[in-house]
Amino acid sequence: MYVKIWSASVFGIEGRLIEVEVDISSGLPQVNVVGLPDSAVRESVERVRSAIQNGGMKFPLDRITINLAPADLRKEGSAFDVAIAAGILCASGQVDPALLADTMFIGELSLNGTVRSVPGVLPMTELARASGIRRVVVPRSSVSEAALIPGIEVFGIGSLAEWINGFLDDADEPSGDSGKQSGSASLRGRNTEENESDFDLADVVGQEKGKRALLIAASGMHNLLFVGPPGTGKTMLCRRLPTLMPPLDDDEALSVTKIFSVSGKLGHSGSGLIRRRPFRAPHHSISAAGLIGGGSVPKPGEVTLAHHGILFLDEMPEFSRVCLESLRQPLEDREVTIGRARGVCRFPARFMLAASMNPCPCGFLGGSVSDRPCTCTPTAIARYRSRMSGPLADRLDLQVELPRQAVKTGVAPGMSSAEARAIVNEAAIRQQRRYAKHGFHWNSQLQGPLLRKYAKLTPDAEAMLHNVYERLGLSFRAHDRILRMSRTIADLAGRDRIATEDVAEAISYRYLDQAAE
Repeated sequence: MYVKIWSASVFGIEGRLIEVEVDISSGLPQVNVVGLPDSAVRESVERVRSAIQNGGMKFPLDRITINLAPADLRKEGSAFDVAIAAGILCASGQVDPALLADTMFIGELSLNGTVRSVPGVLPMTELARASGIRRVVVPRSSVSEAALIPGIEVFGIGSLAEWINGFLDDADEPSGDSGKQSGSASLRGRNTEENESDFDLADVVGQEKGKRALLIAASGMHNLLFVGPPGTGKTMLCRRLPTLMPPLDDDEALSVTKIFSVSGKLGHSGSGLIRRRPFRAPHHSISAAGLIGGGSVPKPGEVTLAHHGILFLDEMPEFSRVCLESLRQPLEDREVTIGRARGVCRFPARFMLAASMNPCPCGFLGGSVSDRPCTCTPTAIARYRSRMSGPLADRLDLQVELPRQAVKTGVAPGMSSAEARAIVNEAAIRQQRRYAKHGFHWNSQLQGPLLRKYAKLTPDAEAMLHNVYERLGLSFRAHDRILRMSRTIADLAGRDRIATEDVAEAISYRYLDQAAE
């Protein structure tokens, strides 16, 4: 007997519809899985066999052929286990196939029949709805994740036996124990990492220029670099960036939640879409594939996990040059393209790059502390700074030097994250209204004719920018980035036209350009 069961896989961060075809015919007992399965899929036969038998059902002693279509697409992972088991039970006459019409099965089986969670449930459920499938059967622990997609019925099961006794006994009105939920994109939010209360801008003493740069970066999604001696607050400031930024809107939240789902980092301790912007801080020993993404079957890297959020590189020159140079293309194109023999995969990478570095290997170059002079040779300093190339430095909008702070007692706390976030929200709303018909939100996304249209300068401001461009020998890219920063500074001040003081402040944040003069 032949049956067809719906399942799904993930390619990139999008779901792919998979037809699990099962045919049982007379012959010597054997099971063949075809359709470009990987090792995990081929091994599913033994998991399914034990799960069916330990669940009180019969595994047929006949010739079983399982085809995963389309046959030219590589299949990987264990998400097909439940679909294969359902197909075998239907083809052997133990389950009525009519009860499984318009149903997608997702989940991994253990030997005792327990259904385990798999990564990528959210994009696979989204695919089911887009394909006209009425309901999905997922592991019980993944019900809240699948239910984020509206317009589809979600059934959570803990084991094969539970599926037979609950879902099939009353397919139209399953019992409450079956874990049925109607898909509905929750407006609730959850944090991706730490609690917001753990980090507050008021904790940072002094460094007013650094706080101002943080405010500008958060308001326009501009890339940021802090340069200064050890212990001046570079990491503290960057760690507080997420607390300044507005929450993700519905489209952004769904996109970020899908990425975390595919990467297996979503977890099941909470429910609702991710509303707080991601903050990723990889160690400097990370590989280029870990940072950008890759593998024989491409997987998202840190730049994709930081989509619509912040990628923080602490001690940036300590990262390998290959890793740093691989950031150049994502910073411009806002996506990562990975080509493999079987196809090209594209991952979104619209992130803000925040980084920190010392002025030299020992960290005390140019300091004012007499007992801690710089001990680095000019060659060592040049080698240290050369780890970050000029083209990459050119893509960092704000390059801010943070001096060592004197110890002060009894200093009143400065601006809190809540107060700063209110200011950022006002600037963000101005940008969203301005660019509503263009499909983007931030000043950092302005380019070409739109940059000239919306970043208009007063005559004096235009003359200042031209003079600085000639004197510092800036590139066209640096010129445009100063223009975008000036637009954000003007938005913070509530000005429609960019004034001289806006341009002057934006230029003051180009530390590396001025240091090279």
